[in-house]
Amino acid sequence: MTRRFKTLFWVGAGLAVGGTLAALVANELKTSRLQSALWRDLASGANFSVDAGASDAIRFPRNGPYDERLGYHQLPGYIERLKPQGYAVTRQARMSPRLIELQEHGLFAPYREKNQAGLTVRDCRDAALLHTRVPKRAYERFEEVPPLLVSALLFVEDRHLLDAQPLQRNPAIDPERFAKAALEQALRAVGLGQSATGGSTLATQLEKYRHSPQGRTGSVGEKLRQMASASLRAYQDGDDTLARRRQIVVDYLDTVPLAARPGLGEVHGLGDGLWAWYGRDFGEVNRLLADSAEEAAPTDEALRQQAEAFKQALSLMIAQRRPSQHLLGDGAGLARLTDSYLRLMAEAGLITPALRDAALPLPLHLQPPLPPTPRPDFVQRKAASALRTHIATLLDVPRAYDLERLDLEAESSLDGEAQALVAQVLAGLRTPAAAKAAGLYGAHLLDPGADPSPLVYSFTLFERSAGANLLRVQADNIDQPFDVNQGARLDLGSTAKLRTLVSYLELVAELHAGWVDLSPAQLSALAPNPRDPLGAWARQYLLRAKDRRLAPMLEAAMERKYSANPGESFFTGGGLHQFENFERSRNSSSMTVREGFRHSVNLVFIRLMRDLVRHRMFGGASDAERLLKDPADPRRREMLARFADREGSAFLVRFHRKYQRLSATEAEALLLRDLRPSAPRLASVLFTIEPEADDARLDALLVQRLGRGADSPRALGALRSTYANLSLADRGYVARVHPLELWLVGFLRTHPGASLTEVLDASASERQEVYAWLFKTRHKGAQDKRVRELIELDAFAQIHRSWQRVGYPFASLTPSYASAIGASGDRPAALAELMGIIANDGVRLPTQRVGALHFARDTPYETRLEPHNASAERVLPTEVTATLQRALVDVVTDGTARRLKGALTDENGRALEIGGKTGTGDHRYEQTDRGGRVISQRKIDRSATFVFMIGDRYFGTIMAYVHEPYAARYRFTSALPTQLLKSLGPQLLPVLQRNGCGGD
Repeated sequence: MTRRFKTLFWVGAGLAVGGTLAALVANELKTSRLQSALWRDLASGANFSVDAGASDAIRFPRNGPYDERLGYHQLPGYIERLKPQGYAVTRQARMSPRLIELQEHGLFAPYREKNQAGLTVRDCRDAALLHTRVPKRAYERFEEVPPLLVSALLFVEDRHLLDAQPLQRNPAIDPERFAKAALEQALRAVGLGQSATGGSTLATQLEKYRHSPQGRTGSVGEKLRQMASASLRAYQDGDDTLARRRQIVVDYLDTVPLAARPGLGEVHGLGDGLWAWYGRDFGEVNRLLADSAEEAAPTDEALRQQAEAFKQALSLMIAQRRPSQHLLGDGAGLARLTDSYLRLMAEAGLITPALRDAALPLPLHLQPPLPPTPRPDFVQRKAASALRTHIATLLDVPRAYDLERLDLEAESSLDGEAQALVAQVLAGLRTPAAAKAAGLYGAHLLDPGADPSPLVYSFTLFERSAGANLLRVQADNIDQPFDVNQGARLDLGSTAKLRTLVSYLELVAELHAGWVDLSPAQLSALAPNPRDPLGAWARQYLLRAKDRRLAPMLEAAMERKYSANPGESFFTGGGLHQFENFERSRNSSSMTVREGFRHSVNLVFIRLMRDLVRHRMFGGASDAERLLKDPADPRRREMLARFADREGSAFLVRFHRKYQRLSATEAEALLLRDLRPSAPRLASVLFTIEPEADDARLDALLVQRLGRGADSPRALGALRSTYANLSLADRGYVARVHPLELWLVGFLRTHPGASLTEVLDASASERQEVYAWLFKTRHKGAQDKRVRELIELDAFAQIHRSWQRVGYPFASLTPSYASAIGASGDRPAALAELMGIIANDGVRLPTQRVGALHFARDTPYETRLEPHNASAERVLPTEVTATLQRALVDVVTDGTARRLKGALTDENGRALEIGGKTGTGDHRYEQTDRGGRVISQRKIDRSATFVFMIGDRYFGTIMAYVHEPYAARYRFTSALPTQLLKSLGPQLLPVLQRNGCGGD
């Protein structure tokens, strides 16, 4: 065999083998026979199930746009955040080993993905309170898509996707486009090509914009990942991929990203795109395009409408390649491309020449003004909005926009039917007819002819269950997003007497616990401070009592008497104050704590609060008495330093508010405006605010303010040497200006725009310097006054901590006896929490607004979390709450809420026992003269509240409130909310007691 023959033989053999391989590859590309078997086998067993408990067979996706938007990527973080808040995983997906293996090899999990998802909040009867879906407009099935749209999409993006043969076609690969793209990429790589077209099919595009980082193809490896993942998804249900290919069309049309529009956010899918970019109704567009299949020739107007709808839809299919460029620009380039495709489609016979000719002249008007969004009914949506805010807090998702795109179902304890009823009733009370029907006109209610429309009503209701307090209703009639139940600090008047009574009975229980085991001799040996009447009473009671149990002692404490006389002045909160009773007929009475609570007598509780404060100041282990008597006690200096810091800070807060927005020149002018000018005063001011000022600057100031300068340079020097070297306190004394005001104006001159925090940080030494006189022992009287104020502050801090233990919502308490009658403010929701503790015999149960949180239903990431093992906490002794319960029932039986006695019945017609506390708040701003006389006043707001418990299941609050400028027109008292509850209760209870929303 010659060498030439051998060469020809091997070349021929090689060509034969190459040809055979090429034929095999070509055949495979046409039939997908081998790859269908490969991908089918790989996808086989890639599934998941959902079972009880947390799963160790789950892997969460990377940060693709779809997985981030629906919350799948963040789900591990949500789970960890929810655990400390009492939630535990009760059900979770279990991925099969094959599915985990595919994910760990970098592929996207193959499962039936959702085109629409969003936040759903359900009530206790499983009815939807809030239901959002993104995108809002979508196709459910392939058959809903007009054939004309299918043809257009395939022509633009993937022409062979729905070819009937082969049945096992791989939608992830279009052989022609892939080969062309590969060749162009190769030529570009060696510098022989300028641009390269993409080889993506619709299937790989779906994988890209859903799961690739930032929705982009960043590398060849990422493209292969997209193709492999799309192939897995295609063959998951078997060899025949036609159904899957049809679903790809639906998925793409429903979810293709189409940029973002201000006011709407990101736009996904053709339906939302038509609305966002052209203002078109999705249903109308589908009807017009479906009509194109009819055989009868359309009218000219019908053809024009059809052509416009088709051109707009086609333009969005084209725009998806560069959505921001095409949709946020002037649209000229998009219009040219769309017209080009119209011509090509007509040449290919996919649209009629008539449709083409009708569409070509029509302009594309992008971003038309959107119709105004209907104003939400905040009254009806108040509870749903509050729940959404609560869920956002649980998950730390601050933007409602992001929260509403999560694939999340939340189950709430709210009773939607009861909520709707109460919201409707409260909203209706703005009309005189509805207010009259509810019995809201009369003595202590609305005056005859009063306009009810400015009044705000709020209502909160909880139901007790075995392990939690379940929120059933949270409503008000404010047609704004603001929630008055949780968002306001209001003067709720005498409801504060309930908090004061709780603190009083707690203190009695504390004294009982400390002394009950002492013998009479040991008790007699105790020497209670004469300034501590509560300690003295407890000692005497235990000395005399035959029954030393706590319950009788608490009952005896309720029988202690106080004067209701308003004639006494009380030094509290740093000043002298007088208080009045609502009913003057009580002024001459001396009554028990029980009677004072029943009839809500102010002076009884002012004096009771004084006793509480005095015990915290001088009772127990306190040695405040020695601190006041001994001027050498080193703790006095510490307390005086605290006083200087506290009072100096308070002045600086006020001065900073006065000067913070002024320039240096404006601040100086304001400071000098009320100053009676003299050379010493002006020098003291100048050398404080501008220490580097020279004699010429001082002389100019004298000329400006006095009309003449100094007599000589020597006189200027004397002013400088005298006043520049004074202490800050002395310069303030000379100028008759608070020295810290002088200091602040100077500080802001060198630190313009300084924040209050910066001011306070920089002034620590100056605050002490200004009060240096106070530290001198010759001022013992002044020292005693300040030390006593601080001891009182510490006493109020102890009382504040006791209030906080039972739900008081604020970080501080007004340090005044007036806190006993409402001066410190409160919130309806916080009062409801206190009533829940009392109703639950002193145990704080967790408040449940949101129960189960169900993420990613029907996906490999499905996770359900539920409140779990939330611990109940005892915060009050049982004996204390039993005494409180009797006192609350007494208020309804024979006190300020007696109109409710017997007003509500259970399903068997039996009267329900009702207990509660009323409160009327009248918040005024008063101006007084130097003698303390009121010279003007402005009524800021008026409120009336009833915090209640009904039977052994329900508790809550109901409130009426009116703000300025309307507040001055009304004189209603707490009779108004009690009457409203009397009217509302019989309507509400049957709804609450209906099956399907039980509290057990």
